[in-house]
Amino acid sequence: MSKPVLSDPVPVRLPVELLGELERIAVASDRTRSWVIVRALKLYLAGEGAEVLAVLHGREQVAAGEVHDFDAVLDEVDAIIRGKVA
Repeated sequence: MSKPVLSDPVPVRLPVELLGELERIAVASDRTRSWVIVRALKLYLAGEGAEVLAVLHGREQVAAGEVHDFDAVLDEVDAIIRGKVA
């Protein structure tokens, strides 16, 4: 298995209680503190972080004019529904 490409170190200050929990988890799972922190960041980025990035992407699309008129979309949906019902 190849090792991932790593960035330069990123210094961060943590609340003492959080650091204590990280250390306990690292010891209990036989991992490094860095591994635990990277794992936690990946989980954050997959959840809440992904939502933030999706909103940012949407804002960028609006700024670029990549939008659809809401009333036109509703009219198209109504036409599709009428076609299926008829």
